[in-house]
Amino acid sequence: MKKCIVNGKIILHDEIVEKNLFIEDDKITEISDRQPTDEDVIDAKGQYVAPGFIDVHTHGRGGSDTMYPTFEDLNTISKAALKTGVTTLLPTTMTMPVDDIAKAVENIAVYKDKVEGAQVLGTHLEGPFFNKKYKGAQPEECMILPTVENYLSFVKDHQDIIRKISIAPELEHSIELIEYLNDKNTVVSLGHTNATYEEAQKAIDAGATSGTHTFNAMTPLTHRAPGVVGAVMINDSVYAELILDGIHVNFAAAQALLRTKGKDKLILITDSIEAAGLPDGTYKLGNQPVYVKNGEARLANGALAGSIANMNDCVRNAYRHLGLTLNEAVNLASYNPAQSLHEDLLGEIKVGNYADIIFFDEDIRIQQTMIKGQMK
Repeated sequence: MKKCIVNGKIILHDEIVEKNLFIEDDKITEISDRQPTDEDVIDAKGQYVAPGFIDVHTHGRGGSDTMYPTFEDLNTISKAALKTGVTTLLPTTMTMPVDDIAKAVENIAVYKDKVEGAQVLGTHLEGPFFNKKYKGAQPEECMILPTVENYLSFVKDHQDIIRKISIAPELEHSIELIEYLNDKNTVVSLGHTNATYEEAQKAIDAGATSGTHTFNAMTPLTHRAPGVVGAVMINDSVYAELILDGIHVNFAAAQALLRTKGKDKLILITDSIEAAGLPDGTYKLGNQPVYVKNGEARLANGALAGSIANMNDCVRNAYRHLGLTLNEAVNLASYNPAQSLHEDLLGEIKVGNYADIIFFDEDIRIQQTMIKGQMK
């Protein structure tokens, strides 16, 4: 099936062009001034035509959570994410009893190719290998040591869908687990950690390539103890996740991170929970009540409990507050996460890539979406 998108401002990696975008079946075949001949024409009506966003860290949305192990919940998250411009996501688990994590992993393995909205690439395991001192909204009673045996107790035979895992690298056996995962297409991210700079560096040397919601739930950068934040900042091999909702991280701190990481190593995430896309009220994260008010989601003790952010809002914040061009802001939510997961056919509008495309207006409000050449 041949299609051509016309009258759009196409957001490429390094520039924005007013050209026609040709698609055949699920791939982009041409970006040019050529007029369509036998293609079905899609009129972008002057909107921006961008690569679909990729959310590598999202727990839930629309009243559903990754830890609710049903097709309906996974499908709800997928469809709700698509409305925010996310065409690919990693539904993210959290620290819970091992049996609960196993059920969530199994659910994703069974249903990931059946969802109707954003594509499910696999899962991000956030926990249970964390430090209680930096637990954030993760229940400490369920935290266990990061041994390969413990890891396999809930992953079982589904290693192929474990695309990312967050761990505290100072815990006993963590380096062995990082080395075990190195050749298994799983990104290891440092998170919910009390590690010193030296302990974080050791994990990075062993193969960790990501910082989990950088600044949040990790040892800070100080002048005598650079901490995990310092290690994430200065290692060129490491991608930095960032919740850019204006609540989790001050925009000036986000700018400092951008300047140290550069425009190709910063990744926007939502870290969204089931309350995302819903009105203020009381919701859940794991087995804990979460209170949502004025854009903030908090536990009873006041700790931030994920976010209710939409990815298009995070991109808008990057554009407005980080001094980036629009295409650079879009890259933080598309190209960079794709590269971090070694997904070379995602995250960029270019010939040969999958036609995962979103249409948005001047305020980055999502108007239409396309996945693998099919309008959704």
